[in-house]
Amino acid sequence: MRYVLLFLVFLAGLGAFWFLGGEKLLERVTEARVEQALLDNGAPVPLAECMAERLVDTLTIEQLLKLEKLAPQEGEGRLPSSATEAIARFNRVDDPEAVRALAGAGAGCSVSIIGDALKDRF
Repeated sequence: MRYVLLFLVFLAGLGAFWFLGGEKLLERVTEARVEQALLDNGAPVPLAECMAERLVDTLTIEQLLKLEKLAPQEGEGRLPSSATEAIARFNRVDDPEAVRALAGAGAGCSVSIIGDALKDRF
């Protein structure tokens, strides 16, 4: 009887997740977490918003978690102090596709933000 009750609770939770748009809800939570991580690491708000959306659309949850390895370890500053340190951080990720997606999102969003700013001036 106890297992039947647990199973019913599990099914109710799964149904609520599906009914409330579980995949989209998970994507919104993930996007907010990625955006906050970018903000915590010094990205301006417009860049963090743009990059988070692109990264969540491109990468799996596992790849997004791998990007957390870019965070400074003990003795490292928030930003890499040299090209060697930056490369070492990228190597810690150990996922070339995730690093390419991060670089592509950063470059694409930067160009888009600059383009929007110039468009407003001219």
